[in-house]
Amino acid sequence: MKILISNDDGYQAPGIVALYDALKDIADVEVIAPEQNNSAKSNALTLHSPLYVARASNGFRYVNGTPADCVHIAMSGLLDYRPDLVVSGINNGANMGDDTIYSGTVGAAMEGFLFGVPAIAFSQVEKDWVELASAARKAREFVQSMQQQRMVTTTPWLLNVNIPNLPYEAIGSVKLCRLGKRHAAEKVILQQSPRGQTMYWIGAAGPVKDDADGTDFHATAQGHIAVTPLKVDLTDHDSLSYWAQTASRLSAGPASVA
Repeated sequence: MKILISNDDGYQAPGIVALYDALKDIADVEVIAPEQNNSAKSNALTLHSPLYVARASNGFRYVNGTPADCVHIAMSGLLDYRPDLVVSGINNGANMGDDTIYSGTVGAAMEGFLFGVPAIAFSQVEKDWVELASAARKAREFVQSMQQQRMVTTTPWLLNVNIPNLPYEAIGSVKLCRLGKRHAAEKVILQQSPRGQTMYWIGAAGPVKDDADGTDFHATAQGHIAVTPLKVDLTDHDSLSYWAQTASRLSAGPASVA
């Protein structure tokens, strides 16, 4: 099995190092990750400036771009083979609920999925890498299980996995979940620059709104590993019939005024 690893915290982040160490003995693993922290870059691609690839002393390759850039150029010319699996992470903090929309960790995995390759995004629920070795061990077991179940095939899928920051023995079983929901983000933070200009900092994520049983928030709060299948189709299929009459009127053009 050939695995491409990326992340959004940068190629030197403890999470990607731990993930590589956990997987290198069970697969042929390649790391191509951002040069700098690219958290919350989602699926952004760099289109108006060149990308450069360098190799670190530990063999990892890094790119002066986004997580999606890393996987995109890997899949479209940098690698001379097609990986069997794309794995992103381990992220420094949760990617649950609405956060998945903004997540660079999920964005890297999604880019692999868009190229037709199965992909997994791994995150720890809390920041600061507490119990990282336990999370990496669980990630290894998860990948091994997917391989043993013959799920790593030519049929693409995309999984978002959040692992509690607990000792290995205390981490619960895998729970299949839907995404929860957050309230709107906190207010923007204003500061004054040394030159007198107003600076705006994006506020903190809002509090959890939907953490009911069955959500990723609920599962991880109970000590379980939350696994959520994701899709890329943003079409609101349930409301297509609702909008049908409006679309028909739009096609007819504006009504004439008597």
